[in-house]
Parts: sequence; structure tokens; C-alpha cells
Amino acid sequence: MKSILFATVFAAAAAVAVGSRPADAAGCLKGAAVGGVAGHVAGHGVLGAAAGCAVGRHEANKSARAQTVQSGNSGAGQGNAASDSSATTR
Repeated sequence: MKSILFATVFAAAAAVAVGSRPADAAGCLKGAAVGGVAGHVAGHGVLGAAAGCAVGRHEANKSARAQTVQSGNSGAGQGNAASDSSATTR
């Protein structure tokens, strides 16, 4: 149990030290908690927490990118109308 607590505190301190945004920290903390438990079962709590933090941050970044792309596609194709018409008049 100490290793899970240590791993979670270590992951939280690392996230704060890096100065990441709350979404990244949340992904790291959730991943570290899950990875710490899984790693504890396997006998490597700190290693599991570190890997869980990396996976959690990756998933949070992937989710943020998907939201950015989704919100950016609302006006897709509208900005290219002028360049398309000038290319056809030449």
C-alpha cells in the first residue's frame, strides 16, 4: 500500500513540477493510480505508476487533439473558395 501511495504522490509532484495543464495532470494522476495498482499486483508499483502516468497523459492529449480537430472542422472548405475560383480563371 505504501508503494501505491508513494507512486501517486510522486506522479502528482512530477505533474506539478512540469507545470502541465489540468487536463494533462488529470490524465497522469488517473493513469498513475491505475498503473500503481496494477504494478503493485505485479510487484512493481512505482514502475506501473510511471507507465500509467505516461499512458494517461497520452490519452488526455489524444482526447484534446480530437476535440480540437472536431471543433476546427465546422468551417472546413469555406476558406478555400477564393483560391479555387482564381485558379480556374487563369
